[in-house]
Amino acid sequence: MNIALVVAFLFYIGSSFGWLLELFYRRLIAKKWINPGFLTGPYLPIYGIGLCMLFSLSFVDMSFIQNPILQNILLLIFMGIAMTIIEYVAGIIFIKGLKVKLWDYSNMWGNVDGIICPLYTFLWSILGAVYYFFIQSRMIEAVEWLSHNLAFSFVIGFFFGILTIDIINSMNLVVKLRKFAKENQILVRFEELKMHIRENQEKRRERINYLFAFKTNRRLSEILDEYKNKYQNRKR
Repeated sequence: MNIALVVAFLFYIGSSFGWLLELFYRRLIAKKWINPGFLTGPYLPIYGIGLCMLFSLSFVDMSFIQNPILQNILLLIFMGIAMTIIEYVAGIIFIKGLKVKLWDYSNMWGNVDGIICPLYTFLWSILGAVYYFFIQSRMIEAVEWLSHNLAFSFVIGFFFGILTIDIINSMNLVVKLRKFAKENQILVRFEELKMHIRENQEKRRERINYLFAFKTNRRLSEILDEYKNKYQNRKR
């Protein structure tokens, strides 16, 4: 079967289920339903890329190590490192190029630029273990199913069409945030800004839209000025 179609299929699954994972994780941590990521729709591309990476790594030949337990341990370490690299590259692109920080590990021990840290590398390894031992066989079955149901490729195409439109619209917002950040010499923490909007909506008793985190009755410039005044004394 066409490799590009397999990659697109895995990306579709990873992005969708990764969004659900982050949604419930943030609910557990923040005690609120917050749409994760910078896109509007129910998908997180970083998890889509991550699933493609994990799927590929699961086929790496580890026969140069005799002990099967050590083989699995090394593979899981590779998975954790690979996911950390993906996380770092995505984070640094937004920070350096768009002056927006999508997540912040600055308070975590051993963090690098507040983008990655040992704790989350460990958690990525745990996630890799869950994938390898419990999900990988299902992914192989899913790819096999796709090979016999190629009509599903239209659903995948529709997904990428919606994703492309979403990325364009969301980047329009990010460009505005970048302009604001450059003018005020600050780094906008995306999740923090969404939480600020959410708390403000609750105080004003506005109707909250869980997917459209930036949809509010107030002007974006007004919200950003509030955000700047609230966090201006904090280090970048």
